[in-house]
Amino acid sequence: MSQAQPATKEIPPKAGKKIINDFCMTFSTINGSGSATANTILLRSLFRMGIPVNGKNIFPSNIQGLPTWYSIRLSKKGYLARVEKDDIVVAMNPATISTEIEFMVPGAVLFYADDIKITGVREDIITYPMPVRKLIKEADVQPNLRDYVANMVYVGIVAQMIGIDMDVIYKTLDYHFKGKKKAVDSNWMIIEAAAKWAQENLVKSDPYYVEKMPELKDYIMVDGNTASALGAIYGGLQFVAWYPITPASSLAESAIEYLPQLRNDPETGKATYAVVQAEDELAAVGMAIGAGWAGLRSMTSTSGPGISLMGEYLGLAYYAEVPVVVWNVQRVGPSTGLPTRTAQGDLTQAAFLSHGDTQYVILLPGCASECFEFGWKAFDIAERLQTPVMILSDLDLGMNTHMVKTFKYPTKPMDRGKVLWEEDIQKLVDEGKPWGRYQDVDGDGIPYRTIPGNRNTHAPYFARGTGHDEMTRYSEDPSVWERGMERLKKKINSHKELYPRPEIQHMDGAKLGIIAYGSTGPAIDEARDLLAAQKIPTDYLRVRSIPFNDEVCDFLHAYDRTYVVEMNRDGQMRQLLAMDYSDCGSRLVSVAHTDGMPLSAEWIVNSILKLEEK
Repeated sequence: MSQAQPATKEIPPKAGKKIINDFCMTFSTINGSGSATANTILLRSLFRMGIPVNGKNIFPSNIQGLPTWYSIRLSKKGYLARVEKDDIVVAMNPATISTEIEFMVPGAVLFYADDIKITGVREDIITYPMPVRKLIKEADVQPNLRDYVANMVYVGIVAQMIGIDMDVIYKTLDYHFKGKKKAVDSNWMIIEAAAKWAQENLVKSDPYYVEKMPELKDYIMVDGNTASALGAIYGGLQFVAWYPITPASSLAESAIEYLPQLRNDPETGKATYAVVQAEDELAAVGMAIGAGWAGLRSMTSTSGPGISLMGEYLGLAYYAEVPVVVWNVQRVGPSTGLPTRTAQGDLTQAAFLSHGDTQYVILLPGCASECFEFGWKAFDIAERLQTPVMILSDLDLGMNTHMVKTFKYPTKPMDRGKVLWEEDIQKLVDEGKPWGRYQDVDGDGIPYRTIPGNRNTHAPYFARGTGHDEMTRYSEDPSVWERGMERLKKKINSHKELYPRPEIQHMDGAKLGIIAYGSTGPAIDEARDLLAAQKIPTDYLRVRSIPFNDEVCDFLHAYDRTYVVEMNRDGQMRQLLAMDYSDCGSRLVSVAHTDGMPLSAEWIVNSILKLEEK
């Protein structure tokens, strides 16, 4: 067990003032070196101390050998968006250290492995060398494990120098390794030795400290892909078909991990679900659509390249009216692009996917909690409307670890939509009313469906992607085709009450509007406060679903200028808004940017200020 560590010797920081729970640390390592565990230990330890915190991983698309960075932002005010410069850098990679020094704020701190030769260090930063190899050698670590546990040296030194409670570090380590004593002890030995070395050999002259804050009782740490999988499971997920692709693979992998824990029959112990790793994305979506037609709550997960391949199948599901849920964890495109960087470049792809006139319900979660919520809600929408539902996440939201409110579990029964069972069909037969799969009986655009296994002889129908009438008979009649297409449009646009409403925030005296969506939310929140400090209050609408509802229309008409902030080159959300609300087109100003990195509040503020000057 850990011991309370003695304080490190200190001299007053050059700036003369402590900076507590409000800075950013970046850890520079080599991909495949095992740094993920060290970074996770620090992140979760800070969270256990009650400090609002967020972690972002920037990693290469190869398996091993190239540079990787992990940034942890602490903010007592809860600002957790990416920042563009670092307060603390921990450098374990000699190939990138000179670049990292360039992106440090004045007065920043550089921890570096002392076998890295650095020259021309800036005079306005503070440096602390770390004897990584010496400490590992003294710990008598097996040679084949030295590279992996070396990162635990910086865990101990950084924890000692900024004041992370070592008892919290130990408990987090124990949690991470699930109480496996050998793994815990071998890593703790390095952490403890490194902390002791720092206490005895380093004199703290920097201003960065952490202090315990009130416990974050109503919050958890989770990545968006795990949250998405859990939401789907709690929504009655029965079938998953997938093909591996970054950054969506861990969504299906999380489903594989948690389904056996949550969806096995309690009496027989048998699985009530099926997961299939398909040979490609075409096969995956084909299987998912087939399962949806068969009555299962079915989904697939992929990224932009996979969506490109799925287009024709999803057009079939749209026209044949088959419920299915499709997750797109977006990355940078086009083509292979930047597989391990984030973007919001697939919005218009989702809106117009497949040839001909199609229209999809699109959900846009803005945090991991909403990934969970939309994970189950998407099934209700898909089955109520008998249509594909697209959910657009992104790499930053899906793969990074976020501090979010605890999940709100569904409290209402699943909505299976308009399903006719044996007795329902028989009642229609007895009343002399013919049943047609695509009849709009209720006038709301949504027909009734039957599910395979219904034993009534009148239940079967032929599901086809070719022209068909209300009774599913093949038809090339122009009026029949047009009538069917108008009904499909009606059912999507006439049930907006089913879709997540936008989130709207107001400020007194605001004359400018901001519209955004998805993972840009934290940067927007911080940017609005920075703008307000410069006497530029703004109102903010976060789109959470498409088709847009009346609240979006009202918001657009309330301001002379509305800035649409997004992570793509061409301003895709602005394009969709301008199409639906053409009278507002001149009021919509695109603030779009895509370089693979999450947006920062600083970039948003500077962009809006420049546009305001024009």
